[in-house]
Amino acid sequence: MEPLDAAADVHALIRDVLPDLAPSAWFDSGTSEVVLPVGRSEARASSWTVLERCAREPRSAWPKVVDEWVREVGDRAFLAVGEMELFGDVRELLRLRIVPKLAPRDREGLVVVPAGDHFDAMVMIEHPRYGGPLTKARAGLLGLRKLGYVMTNTHDRELADVAVRDQPLLPGRDVRVVTKPGSRYVSALLSEVDQFLPGPNRHGALVGVPCHSTLLLYPITSVAVRDVLPVFADVVREMHAAADDPCAPGVYWSHGERRLTPLNATSLPAGTGGSDEFSALLRRLPADS
Repeated sequence: MEPLDAAADVHALIRDVLPDLAPSAWFDSGTSEVVLPVGRSEARASSWTVLERCAREPRSAWPKVVDEWVREVGDRAFLAVGEMELFGDVRELLRLRIVPKLAPRDREGLVVVPAGDHFDAMVMIEHPRYGGPLTKARAGLLGLRKLGYVMTNTHDRELADVAVRDQPLLPGRDVRVVTKPGSRYVSALLSEVDQFLPGPNRHGALVGVPCHSTLLLYPITSVAVRDVLPVFADVVREMHAAADDPCAPGVYWSHGERRLTPLNATSLPAGTGGSDEFSALLRRLPADS
């Protein structure tokens, strides 16, 4: 049976048991959620979880499944009260962390959205003891809905004081380092690398994010990038291997509308860089000045 096929009967069971198991709670038919008052706020729990559970069981087992789920929701609501008292306004603690693309099983249950083809944006609660990835269940119980302000939080409270400096990579070739030692959020600037590059930036840049506290950038201006890419890739790989908070070991070409294309430095002598588009760029780049 599909979960939606069980919805009418399961929702009726939820309404039946709420007065005994959670007298202050009510069922919102419009959103298919159980609503539990939490202090001056409210916690909400979608019925989708219990629908999926019931769909896997015979109809005779549904009352027991619903009973257990409502008790579980009630217990989590009490935990939410504790978290609200602990965190205060938890919205002030939310941050955005960019991570390499997660496997489906790893992203299940987390508040995660794609950040291009190769990375995910994960919402975090920034707290030294009780922080960590924000789960969908936690978000529902804490009443967290629209989260558009999370990137603003991250910029204003974590990234306003990043340091930007140039370091020698090869003779006459510098790599731009964007860093904040100890930070878990500098990787969130992956979508904004242009602001750290000299303009006009017609051909994009090599980008590395070996750890969450550091971005490495090399603006592409000439065919000299052929010599730079293998060395740049070695630095990214070595930093990633030594990092306490590693992010991604590879090199990307940032170009176009915030696009990131993976590059393979070992194939560069053959002129490909691991990307037909990058190969075409190499053919039209000016000679080194």
